[in-house]
Amino acid sequence: MGAKTEGSREGNLEAPTRHRLDWQSADFYDEEKLNAELERVYDICHGCRRCVSLCNSFPTLFDLVDESETMEVDGVAKKDYWKVVEHCYLCDLCYMTKCPYVPPHEWNVDFPHLMLRAKAVKFKKTGASFRDKLLSSTDTVGKLASIPVVVNFVNSANQIKATRQVLEKTLKVSSKATLPKYHSDTLRKRMSGNTADTAIKAGKKTTGKVAIFTTCYGNYNEPDMGEDLISVLRHNGIQVKLVGKEQCCGMPKLELGDLQSVAKAKEANAPQLSKLIDEGWDIIAPIPSCVLMFKQELPLMFPEDAELQKIKAAIFDPFEYLHLRNRDGLMNTEFKQSLGKVAYHVACHQRVQNIGMKTRDILLMIPDTEVEAIERCSGHDGTYAVKFEYHEVSMKIARPVVNRVQKAEANYYTSDCPMAGHQIANGLDDGSDTTHPMSLLRKAYGI
Repeated sequence: MGAKTEGSREGNLEAPTRHRLDWQSADFYDEEKLNAELERVYDICHGCRRCVSLCNSFPTLFDLVDESETMEVDGVAKKDYWKVVEHCYLCDLCYMTKCPYVPPHEWNVDFPHLMLRAKAVKFKKTGASFRDKLLSSTDTVGKLASIPVVVNFVNSANQIKATRQVLEKTLKVSSKATLPKYHSDTLRKRMSGNTADTAIKAGKKTTGKVAIFTTCYGNYNEPDMGEDLISVLRHNGIQVKLVGKEQCCGMPKLELGDLQSVAKAKEANAPQLSKLIDEGWDIIAPIPSCVLMFKQELPLMFPEDAELQKIKAAIFDPFEYLHLRNRDGLMNTEFKQSLGKVAYHVACHQRVQNIGMKTRDILLMIPDTEVEAIERCSGHDGTYAVKFEYHEVSMKIARPVVNRVQKAEANYYTSDCPMAGHQIANGLDDGSDTTHPMSLLRKAYGI
């Protein structure tokens, strides 16, 4: 460990804890103080190197150090610190699964939130490129791309090689990346007025009434996934409706460092979700990143916000919710069809929620079904994999997952993060496609 680092080398044996994100203070945006903290944490990471296999931030850092004159962090130019930051997509795996120096350890290392701070400083200073603003404006793009006249053109253009090459040259969107499809028949349109009542049975931690936060992706890009979720919940005697008018959870803007836009999204979503909870509704979001925003990131940005603390306790991952219902004897376990072998990629933003592999556990309840869990990052991150300069790196990160799926020779491969599933399909490049776990569960029910 470099000379700048003082304190115990021993890793922390206590459960990780998270400090509030002091993003509204002047010190948060002080570049000199930021660089001092980057140097301190980089020095610790350089001496440890446990996270080298997680993403490209750590190999980039270690190469910078090893190629410097001193072969220590003090030999790395400050301008090169950003080369590490730009490869962090806030998966949180280093914090939750690898780093032995997270708080309450005295070294107090929170690599993802330090990267977020750096992104926020850069965004405040220079803003973002048109491409990055566009890719992170999921609500706006979804609304435009799903217009009936527009949607066919967008989906067709995304499949044409020449058009993709133009996108690559003009917007720096990789021509090799899988782009999401859009639907004019959105989930909200499909479910308009569809709020069938059912007899409600409350569990110890569930009310039996679920309001679904559809998410941008679930509404515009994969409404079938949302329909499958609703069918499964109703098949389990759960009353379901969609959350009223909602905005993006804010995760794409968080990854960009645009924290003011995250705050605006919070102001739009939190009062509505809080009101639903007061009325006896639990909240479910079908995308792990959206659940994580309300469970972790927003409460850490606004620790005094009582509405967010309420939402944090009442928002669930879909399979986490089903697991809680099953624990109370309230889950329908009459399955009509086996799934055979399933290669199951465990999404990063689900892993770091500390709920365990509830998707795997539920799928294993299906007779004659085998599940092989793959706990490696897919390298997608929503936008990282589609950016020209990062796509090849993202596919390199995904390669171990793709290899495991190939070796599994499973009947299905799946991920709770649909974007990760498509990244795996891109890596396989064999004409196959992913099937969402909720779609598999619906298939097993025969509904």
